[in-house]
Amino acid sequence: MTRLAKALSLIDAANAADPTLEDGRPAALLYGERMTAELGRLVPDASEVLQVAARGQHVERWLLPRSAYPEGKAGYLDWRREQGRRHGLRVAGIMAEAGYPAEDQDRVGVLLRKEGIKRDAEVQALEDVICFTFIRWYLGAFAATRTPEEMVEIVGKTARKMSAGGRARALEEFPMPPDWAAAFRAA
Repeated sequence: MTRLAKALSLIDAANAADPTLEDGRPAALLYGERMTAELGRLVPDASEVLQVAARGQHVERWLLPRSAYPEGKAGYLDWRREQGRRHGLRVAGIMAEAGYPAEDQDRVGVLLRKEGIKRDAEVQALEDVICFTFIRWYLGAFAATRTPEEMVEIVGKTARKMSAGGRARALEEFPMPPDWAAAFRAA
């Protein structure tokens, strides 16, 4: 087994313990598979570190629920930062077990903490993959829980995280209501 196959297998094993099910499967495991599929479509020549980061982007996310942090934007941002830190450490440990060198373990942490977004091509590629996965698999259900006005804001925030090329491709691939598309273009 290659070190990449071992790392992905270890991430999948960790995510298979997610108690939340989606389509009868652990939600985190399914999310990781969806991230890998989107990465394969968007960045077919992705480095091994980027492949591992995509698969492990939400590794064991359920262990730190959003409810553990205060309501509101500040609590949400603190929770997300801590998740990125935890994911980076956990995936780095998995990479060590799979035989990756320390520099690759450090790099996966940079990707998962999103350090250098908009400046680092791999960090930005991961963010584009995250956004595509959200739009393709989760946006519809998410929209059912928000007002139309909130959705325009959320879609705009999602678009601002993406690269210009990612935004253009998303507009081509995903049919959007006119107000969402306008928010995407305005980003």
